[in-house]
Amino acid sequence: MPTHEEEPDFLRDWASLSRAQKRRFLKAVNKMVEDARAGRGFRNSLRVKDVQGSTNVFEMTWADDGRATFEYGQSPYPGDMHIVWRRIGGHDIFKRP
Repeated sequence: MPTHEEEPDFLRDWASLSRAQKRRFLKAVNKMVEDARAGRGFRNSLRVKDVQGSTNVFEMTWADDGRATFEYGQSPYPGDMHIVWRRIGGHDIFKRP
């Protein structure tokens, strides 16, 4: 089962999202969890890829103008995926991913 944590910037960004945006993001996260449980790569519709100009930072698309950045961290459970959410919002988050 994947585990996660959130950076302070992510929590500030999250507070500014609408309820509808939060629901869309959580649906996308559920798809990420399904894929992780199945032991396969993330489905193409999530468009998970490296953030250009950053090291070990990835982005995930959850809406037309909805992006979230993350990095992998250390899970408290050996062998499990651990995601550290960094930012969430529109394309403007890439100024400081």
